[in-house]
Amino acid sequence: MAEIISVRFKEVGKNYYFDPKGAKYSKGDKVIVETARGLECGEVTIANREISDEEITSPLKPVLRMANEIDLTTVRENREKEKAAFNVCLEKIHHHKLDMKLVDVEYTFDRNKILFYFTADGRVDFRELVKDLAAVFRTRIELRQIGVRDESKKVGGLGICGRPFCCNTFLGDFQPVSIKMAKEQSLSLSPVKISGTCGRLMCCLKYEQEAYEHLLRVTPKNGAIVETKEGKGTVVDFNLLTGMLKVSLEKKPDAAPISVNRSEVNVIKDSHIRVDRKELEALKGIE
Repeated sequence: MAEIISVRFKEVGKNYYFDPKGAKYSKGDKVIVETARGLECGEVTIANREISDEEITSPLKPVLRMANEIDLTTVRENREKEKAAFNVCLEKIHHHKLDMKLVDVEYTFDRNKILFYFTADGRVDFRELVKDLAAVFRTRIELRQIGVRDESKKVGGLGICGRPFCCNTFLGDFQPVSIKMAKEQSLSLSPVKISGTCGRLMCCLKYEQEAYEHLLRVTPKNGAIVETKEGKGTVVDFNLLTGMLKVSLEKKPDAAPISVNRSEVNVIKDSHIRVDRKELEALKGIE
């Protein structure tokens, strides 16, 4: 077992474990910690607790101290400097006629490095841009190309549901989502219906997937062979949430399917929900 605290550096960022070195911290405290890129000021999201060694993926870096007023002033000044650096970088990008979109700028706490985040359709030769920026700011410059999901997380906005982006409000990290999830949830496979503002599959497809997976295990799917009170038949339609099935009876193939609840049938042979190649091709690029 190891004692840890959890710290994050962005309002909706990832949480990282650190070694408190015997000191006690509360949720919401601002602390100075040692990270791979130097000293950083972060917020405690989980107070002191013990976790198993298996939950720790690498040697824990230490918490150095509680942040003082000077540290907090440095953080505020860095935020102001980031706004100015953003405008300077925009001018330099325009000057070099680079096909890239600047998304965010971040100063490290000790100001030893400035990180510029951008999106682009392909590779960008930004070597001359880095030289210009280094000449202006006289510190280490790093440009990072990010994806459209990361851009949405940084910039924020409103989703098609009318609420602020999940990734920008409470999701610390992106959850894996797939087209198969949309199909298993009986959603329209129209890209307009299942993709977010970023153009990728909506993160919220993950939220209820566990419940749908359970219902899929207990509900016969289209093509399943079942035994009903009126005889054997084939499932031609089903509703996961209500559990109602429409079954075409073998002895009455020309009759309208009967409606039965999944609890009233015995499954002889079930089937599976699959995404075929044509559907994958039509939705290529939004996963």
